Amino acid sequence: MSAKILDGKWVRDQILADLRPRVEKLAARRPPGLAVVLVGHDPGSEIYVRNKVKACADLGIYSEKITPEDTISTGDLLGIVEGLNQRREIDGILVQMPLPKHIDSRRILLAIHPGKDVDGFHPTNLGNLVVGIPGPRACTPAGIMELLRRYEIGVEGKNAVVVGRSDIVGKPMALLLLHQNATVTICHSKTRDLAGECRRADILVAAMGRPAFIQADAIQPGATVIDVGMNRLPEGKVIGDVDPEAVRAKAGAFTPVPGGVGPLTVAMLMTNTVAAAERNLCSA
Repeated sequence: MSAKILDGKWVRDQILADLRPRVEKLAARRPPGLAVVLVGHDPGSEIYVRNKVKACADLGIYSEKITPEDTISTGDLLGIVEGLNQRREIDGILVQMPLPKHIDSRRILLAIHPGKDVDGFHPTNLGNLVVGIPGPRACTPAGIMELLRRYEIGVEGKNAVVVGRSDIVGKPMALLLLHQNATVTICHSKTRDLAGECRRADILVAAMGRPAFIQADAIQPGATVIDVGMNRLPEGKVIGDVDPEAVRAKAGAFTPVPGGVGPLTVAMLMTNTVAAAERNLCSA
């Protein structure tokens, strides 16, 4: 029996369909507003931003793209962020990463008001996640939880292994699984017997950014494998963090690359933006 493919585009379309009536209700007063700051001309970042702006247009969310040159100083970029913090019609602020090396990325992220942090990266929002207070969640992990829910893949009581400990994916992913009563292990570059730890996983999330790093010996037969990796090989092919032949042969269900986790990230950004607008308009 072949592994089930978990189609991120199908889940994305469901999420966006659920958002449409919420956006229409808000638009009676004003549409939700998202500001995207894109510094410089990184090709990958430009593609991501274009996808985010298109998703806003399709949903009826007001979007504004701000494109300072890559020579901008940290101070001037902080000024742009502070200006957006003050604008009531802007519910969400997204500063596209990575920023040029001379810019203090941490200062920029900390400057975004936590209520407008639709990426879910601000320490206040990460702290709220730890203790279970509602608020913006990091988009990729939140999208993965939606994927598991909509495919009716149970989390409670399962052994979940997250490979990668970034603030953007690994740590929030582990916390979201923990809140759903999974038994969670976080693995990383210093983990002894990584393959052995991964083999214990009923749910395996690979998020370390190394092409085809997870091989067949690290996959429990029948496991659900979530591949967060998007690695472009020299010949131009995009591959995940899990060996594609191994995952098809051994997993019970898996996310393909591309077409798995990627579409969910933009959908959850839209979700966070709409939720921020609802909070703002309810408190107005």
